[in-house]
Amino acid sequence: MALTGRAALIAALASVPVGVWDPSWTGILAVNAPLAVACACDFALAAPVRRLGLTRSGDTSARLGETADVTLTVSNPSGRPLRARLRDAWPPSSWQPGTETAASRQNLTVPAGERRRVTTRLRPTRRGDRHADRVTIRSYGPLGLLTRQGTHRVPWTVRVLPPFTSRKHLPSKLSRLRELDGRTSVLTRGEGTEFDSLREYVPGDDTRSIDWRATARHSTVAVRTWRPERDRHILLVLDTGRTSAGRVGDAPRLDAAMDAALLLAALASRAGDRVGLLAYDRRVRALLQGRTAGDVLPSLVNAMATLEPELVETDARGLAATTLRSAPRRSLVVLFTTLDAAPIEEGLLPVLPQLTQRHTVLVASVADPHVSRMAQARGHTDAVYEAAAAAQAQSERRHIADQLRRQGVTVVDATPDELPPALADAYLELKAAGRL
Repeated sequence: MALTGRAALIAALASVPVGVWDPSWTGILAVNAPLAVACACDFALAAPVRRLGLTRSGDTSARLGETADVTLTVSNPSGRPLRARLRDAWPPSSWQPGTETAASRQNLTVPAGERRRVTTRLRPTRRGDRHADRVTIRSYGPLGLLTRQGTHRVPWTVRVLPPFTSRKHLPSKLSRLRELDGRTSVLTRGEGTEFDSLREYVPGDDTRSIDWRATARHSTVAVRTWRPERDRHILLVLDTGRTSAGRVGDAPRLDAAMDAALLLAALASRAGDRVGLLAYDRRVRALLQGRTAGDVLPSLVNAMATLEPELVETDARGLAATTLRSAPRRSLVVLFTTLDAAPIEEGLLPVLPQLTQRHTVLVASVADPHVSRMAQARGHTDAVYEAAAAAQAQSERRHIADQLRRQGVTVVDATPDELPPALADAYLELKAAGRL
């Protein structure tokens, strides 16, 4: 039982020394008895809290930055009307900072034997699962002197998915894909491409594409046209070790890598390729294979939602071995990792030949735009030192990228905003060159 402000005032009056009211106990009772009776009646008329029935419905998922509405249905089986203040508790990251109090607390009136719905609007600030906590209800009597208060556990989970902000680039990349696929332009020859059709030779065509047998049967020179192969295998490998926890802007590197991976997956699935996912640091955090083209993107988003960076050093040998087991056929392995010197030189480079021997390997890395701004800083001593440090960091990244390229690896190093389209372009270039 909780005291309201009015009830607290009454209690304070009741604690005044006896002589103030009346020297006799009869006088005290004469003054306080009506108040005690009013409080008791008010408490008795407040609807019981423990007998209330509570159920949930509504959204079970939402993209980061969007809202999710969860409806709470309160049933009042008692014979007394419920006048209450309700608090629906969720983790702090379920709302924007400073909005939790207004979003989670609501007034509620439920007539006897009826039910009412209240909606809690969440706006999560982090990926992952958000679990509902307790629902606290404070039931008031008609006079508001005393209240009944109780809590209920009403389970519900809202999964916060990656935002996929790079989807805005998808239409332009699909247009380029259609050109490669021969739907809007002349098809070209490329190693590993599939034969499509014959057409008449035009000046500028590659003479290696001339089909001499077909030419002998016709009065004109015939050339073969080619299209990129379909049904290729692509494995997206997310390094979830400590380097993925570094923040670039307002988000960890892992989130930027996920955004680029989703754009590439959407593009590759439209191209008819098979896309899988492996998240690894010292053990497998997520593994996704065998999804159809229509199911691959929802499955990837759902699998990525709960991934968090682990503050451990990634086991490069374990990552390479798991990648080889997960991609038995020749595939494009896209590894999202850092270009820092120590993890690459001591970890990845020694095991890289195992991967490049069997697969086409592409390394995608998230660059920090703040380093580029530092490199351009001038004007005072501190700025010059910052520019020198930034230039050294950029030089080290270029050196690491050159080492990887000498091993036959394609490297894409770009800022979070530029990485998704740059990675998609690299995939299309590999496809156009017939390397997939």
